[in-house]
Formats: sequence, C-alpha cells, structure tokens
Amino acid sequence: MFGLEALDLARIQFAFTISFHILFPAITIGLASYLAVLEGLWLKTRDDTYRDLYHFWSKIFAVNFGMGVVSGLVMAYQFGTNWSRFSDFAGSVTGPLLTYEVLTAFFLEAGFLGVMLFGWNRVGRKLHFFATVMVAIGTLISTFWILSSNSWMQTPQGYEIVDGRVIPVDWLAVVFNPSFPYRLAHMATAAFVATAFFVGSSAAWHLLRGRDNPAIRRMLSMAMWMALIVAPIQAVIGDFHGLNTLKHQPAKIAAIEGHWENVGDEPTPLILFGWPDMKAEKTKFAVEIPYLGSLILTHSLDKQVPALKEFPPQDRPNSTIVFWSFRIMVGLGMLMILTGLWSLWLRKRDRIYQNRAFLYLALWMGPSGLIAILAGWFTTEIGRQPWVVYGLMRTADASSGHSLMQMSITLALFVVVYFSLFGVGIGYMMRLVRKGPKTNEGAEVSHGGPGQKRTPARPLSAADDDAEDNGTSLNKGN
Repeated sequence: MFGLEALDLARIQFAFTISFHILFPAITIGLASYLAVLEGLWLKTRDDTYRDLYHFWSKIFAVNFGMGVVSGLVMAYQFGTNWSRFSDFAGSVTGPLLTYEVLTAFFLEAGFLGVMLFGWNRVGRKLHFFATVMVAIGTLISTFWILSSNSWMQTPQGYEIVDGRVIPVDWLAVVFNPSFPYRLAHMATAAFVATAFFVGSSAAWHLLRGRDNPAIRRMLSMAMWMALIVAPIQAVIGDFHGLNTLKHQPAKIAAIEGHWENVGDEPTPLILFGWPDMKAEKTKFAVEIPYLGSLILTHSLDKQVPALKEFPPQDRPNSTIVFWSFRIMVGLGMLMILTGLWSLWLRKRDRIYQNRAFLYLALWMGPSGLIAILAGWFTTEIGRQPWVVYGLMRTADASSGHSLMQMSITLALFVVVYFSLFGVGIGYMMRLVRKGPKTNEGAEVSHGGPGQKRTPARPLSAADDDAEDNGTSLNKGN
C-alpha cells in the first residue's frame, strides 16, 4: 500500500486509533473538573446559572465519556494483536500499570458516574456533589496511570532484563520514572486548556448568533479566565519538560529543532522555520536566530544542543515530522495565550461579550487545544523512534509480524468504522453544543423528594426536543 511495509501500516493504525481516542479523554478530564466546579459554585451561591450550565455540560460529558471508553478498549486490544512482541517483552511493567488504572480510576468513575448523571433528583445535594468530584478525581487518576506507563516507555527505570524480558525490581522507580512528572503535568494541563477553549468556542458561537443570556456569558467568562491563567502555566511546564527531554532523549530534541551539527564552540541557533531533509542531513530554507536555541534549550548563551549527526542514522527520529508538529503545538499555544490576554483587555473595557472580532477568534480557537494535544503526542511518540521502549527495544522488533495484506485490510476497516461510528457520536455531541444551555427563569422548579415527581437526567435524550422540554423543570431541580 503506497510503498509502505507492514510495520509502517501497523504504526499508522496505532497512530490513527490513538489520535481518535486521545480527543475524548482530554475533553473528559477537563469537563469532569468543570462540572465539579459548576456544582460547587451552585451549592455555594445558589445561582441557578451554574445549575443550568451543569445540566447542559453533563450531557456532553456523558456522550464524550462513552466514546472515550469504546475507543480505549480498542487501544488495549492492539497491544496483543499488532504488538505482541512488545507485550511479551514489557508486559510485566505495562500490564500492571494499566491494571492499576482499571482498579482505581475506572472503578471509581463507574461507581459514581450513574449517581452523577442520573441522581440529581434522587440523592441529596452533598452526595451528588461528592459523586461529581469522585468522577473528576477518577479521570485524573486514570491520567496518572496511563502517563506513567507511557512515560516509562520514554524513560525506563526500575527494571532488570531477564531471559529477554523486562522484570520490574523497583515499582516506585517504574511509576515515577524521570519524565513522568513533567509529562503528567503537561497532559493534564493540556486537557484543561483544551476544554476551556471548547467551552469558550461554544459560548462565542451562541453570542455571535444573538443568543445572549447569563448562562452563555458565564461560559465565556469562565473559559477565558481559565485560558488567561492556565495557558501561560502550560508554557512554563513545557519548558521544564523540554529540559527533561534534552537530558534523557537528546536525539528527540535535535530532531525537534532540525539541528544537524554544531560548529566549533558556537552556541546553537534557533531554527524558526525550515524543511529538515533526512537524506541530505540538513535543514533546507532554514530561518535562524543566533544564540536563541542555546538560551531556550539550555538556559545559557554558550552551551550547545546535541546535533542529529552525533547519533547513528538508524537512531535518528524523523525530524521532518516532529520539527513541524512541535511548531504547530507551540504556535497554537502562543495563540491561546494571546487570546487570554485579549479577553482580559476587553473584560476591563466591558466589551468581552460584544466584540465580534474577539468572538470569532474564540470560535475558531475551539479545536485549537485538541489539535495542540495531537501535535504534542506526534512529537513525543515519533520523536521516540526508532524505539518503542527507549534504548531497550526497537519498534521493528515489537510488532507481531502480520503480513502487508492483513495490515492493509484492518487499517482500511478501522478508518471506515471509526469515521462512521465516532463521526456520528461527534456530530451528536456538536448538536448538543448548538442547542445551548436551557434556562428556566420564572418557571416552577420541582426539587424532588418524597411525594414529588422525578425524571432521570437522561444525557442521550437531547435529540427528543419535546421530551426534553417536558422534563426541563424537573431536570432543573436541586
């Protein structure tokens, strides 16, 4: 297929499925915490705007959570089907870590998710809030174990190799491997930023169409405060992550920078743009800023950054891809920071809800966080190549050895099924977003309790407008 080998197709298939999957957990992590904040503020202030927003975003959370679970199951199976040699080699480490995720995070989420989604009129306020907080904590615990497993593959520690297999000898070293704290903070913060722009974009969409009410304004305001505060923090975390990567994976940094060789003792320049050519071993059309590479990557003006030619050709990541994926991530991050600053400037002039140029920017920035996450993961995973476990096992030695025909058929099936199934799910989720939060100002609200009517808060019933409208007053209860 297009001159690719079976190994290439196996990698493309895994990249395709994980790219779909990572979008859902990212939004799930952010929305779970957002819902906890909304319910907490409602309990504290009794401002019904927070309650309306909670009911609105809980439906979107439910759809997103379901798609994340389904797409995640496929990822687990692929380790056994397409990467069985990797599972045989490192399964004693990755297997328990993923099991810990199920035993802690998944069970916690599953145990409280039903109360969170369907218990609004069935349990007390404090218990319902507790369930929401537990679901939010569960998403973060899941992030902890998944990132621990993946980070170990980047910077393996706490193991011995016995009879060609990895044997863990120090679980603390395995879990808290050198890159784990930075990658955990980077991913969790990315999820919060991505969710903030998703929420802010939906608010901007409604404002641009003339739907201006307290709930929509509150959505935009909270989203922009999050962008203003968290996006710069993410840049700082990214800087620390880069220093850690330079220490443990210098070839990845060299590929990201498109930096092929050092000249004498000269500091390393920063290549803003260019086209790294792996065959010619140079970055063509390079636009450089002297000294800046050393300043950013080593925090000094005289230290050099390792160059790609210092590594054997077979150990070099594909600089052409990671050079640009990294710049997409950083470029979007800078736009996020600028969007947050612009929102602050407009907020001080009481124009944040009326400035159409800003609202259009907020609208188009909606998918920016998710695109940045994908670009960051491409940088991380492709930059690790040719290793599946850095320095221990090459990707070529990790695959199951399926034929080209088998990988071609399964990849084509994955593409068709994923776009069909998750395309419908994403489309439905966007339909929910377009409906917007419903307010019930002036209407009688049933608070449930003995002798009171109750209806379940059905996250998948939003397509039925009549049923939803009939149940609005009940679903808006305490």
